[in-house]
Amino acid sequence: MSTILVSGASGVVGYGILRSLRLAALDARLIGTTIYEDSAALAFSDTFEKAILTTDPGYISWLLDVIKRHEVQLLFPGIEADMYKWHESRELITKQGAKLVMNTPELITICRDKWTFYEALVKTESPCAIPTSLSEDFNYLSEQFRLPFILKPRKGFGSKGIIRVTSKEIFEANKAAIGLVLMAQPIVGTDDEEYTTSAFCNGQGGFYCSMTLRRRLSGEGFTEKAEVVDLPEVNKAVENLCNHFKPIGPTNFQFRRDKGELKLLEINPRISSSTSIRSRFGYNESKMAVDYYLNNVIPVQPEIRKGKAVRYVEDLIFYS
Repeated sequence: MSTILVSGASGVVGYGILRSLRLAALDARLIGTTIYEDSAALAFSDTFEKAILTTDPGYISWLLDVIKRHEVQLLFPGIEADMYKWHESRELITKQGAKLVMNTPELITICRDKWTFYEALVKTESPCAIPTSLSEDFNYLSEQFRLPFILKPRKGFGSKGIIRVTSKEIFEANKAAIGLVLMAQPIVGTDDEEYTTSAFCNGQGGFYCSMTLRRRLSGEGFTEKAEVVDLPEVNKAVENLCNHFKPIGPTNFQFRRDKGELKLLEINPRISSSTSIRSRFGYNESKMAVDYYLNNVIPVQPEIRKGKAVRYVEDLIFYS
């Protein structure tokens, strides 16, 4: 029996991974960690560990202790903060004998800052790049991008913190944050033409398998409604991006179609929030990761069922 730890287990990514591992019926003990004692993590974990804040100076010592006590063999980061913290402490964690479901250090580093990633993407001459600027000149931006345009956090996830600029007054109120915190982009495409693709990448410029969903986001920036699609142009774009950035393991690519062309919103170098939806259609990237990292089994393209998914509020009851 293997022992697998999933962090951020109270969130949609964390418990999505746990639910996917449950669905796979693995011979494994699942440990869920989160800072919240009253969370959904308890429903999907065999063992629950209350975490300390990732920003706490003692966090890595706490994590190493959990790994040692439970003899953890594989760790999935369920929140971005943990992914970056584990990335910085890879050597300490792997010295404990545990393996990490983590992307390449290079991709994690450039994806941490969306401006840095944009600069790297432009160097590849990719047609998927969305024009992006750090200019503080409203007239220039309104001429280049047209109103409305957006101010987007350089760091963050989902659609959190995006400011829709419809007037000079809104721009001026947020102008001071442009550069260090925010960057400017045109609005591309529509909510009806947004796609999220998960690919299991080989680290050598290709990928073993993939699945694409047309999606709509919730107010919190996570996939709320999704439909399974198969679009050759998305597969080609992912192929080109993999060739340039050489990700490894589960990697998420987010696109919008704009005037007939695909534009890349971002690459998430990790499992995404729609992972539990994918697993129900036959694409269980969490199981693939266990097989790949623990058993050296190369993923193959699974048969994916067609259909739609809708997320809804559910009650979890824990009796005393």
